[in-house]
Amino acid sequence: MIATVTLNPSLDKTVTVEGLVVDEANRWTSLRRDPGGKGINVSRVLHELGNETIAYGFIGGIDGQILEHLLGEQGVPYDFTSINGQIRSNFIITNLKTRRQTRIDAPGPHISRSELENLMDKITHIEPKPDFLVLAGSVPPGVPDDIYRQIIEETKKHGVKTVLDSDDEWLKEGIKAKPDVIKPNVHETEELLGEKLRDEAAIIQALKTLVGEGIEVVAISRGKDGLIVANGGEILKVIPPQVEISSTVGAGDSAVAGLVLKLSQGDGIEEACRLAVAAGTAATLTPGTELCRRQDVERLLPQVKVERL
Repeated sequence: MIATVTLNPSLDKTVTVEGLVVDEANRWTSLRRDPGGKGINVSRVLHELGNETIAYGFIGGIDGQILEHLLGEQGVPYDFTSINGQIRSNFIITNLKTRRQTRIDAPGPHISRSELENLMDKITHIEPKPDFLVLAGSVPPGVPDDIYRQIIEETKKHGVKTVLDSDDEWLKEGIKAKPDVIKPNVHETEELLGEKLRDEAAIIQALKTLVGEGIEVVAISRGKDGLIVANGGEILKVIPPQVEISSTVGAGDSAVAGLVLKLSQGDGIEEACRLAVAAGTAATLTPGTELCRRQDVERLLPQVKVERL
């Protein structure tokens, strides 16, 4: 079983417009609401791919009730911690004329000390013990920047492997606890290491640096160019098939789900990377904040190419 933690969940609202005009009334042609937050997305994909999962995190307000209802409709198990505040709403505007998206994200509600303690107690005593705990996304106000470091250090005491997918200070602090897996993109890696990664050679050196710090698997995502991954023993370049992209929202989360699913089943790094890239690519075929579909993942999987560097 794979558990996920989303400290800053959201209700994602995607609208489509036939062109977006500034200072004019713009009427949407469709509206879609989805459960949001990187960890929740990972659980949604794991469920879609037939793997056992449960989503943890904070929940509150009317939008929180809608989020839980949507997860229930999808059959995704969850065990959220209630808060007094309202979870955030994110808005994605898809311009059908230009095929471009504008995303507007909220910072999230303020979390009290007691609310954080309640969640910490819950996720450090999960029964049955998960194979992996995925920590993903931003951190809301009131939660310390080193929260991921605290969670990783605590769960390690219980023998649980961890995946960290975040950025900024949350990533910098979190990797100090040496999570088993991280998946930053190129920009996030540049921010983490304080240097530009202008080519593959620089990315490979960054991978070696991070693996050398005690992280078992480091996957640096490069968008439509796939992943470059290191696990201490080998470095792989994983190349996705070319597809017509509908939306890139959730592609990274889908890739994390594919990666950790295979690792939890004891498969090698190559098979894990293949499924990660197939799932991430499949997510780009769906509109708005809809994630990958199992049939698309299975169709794309044989088309993923792997090169050893």
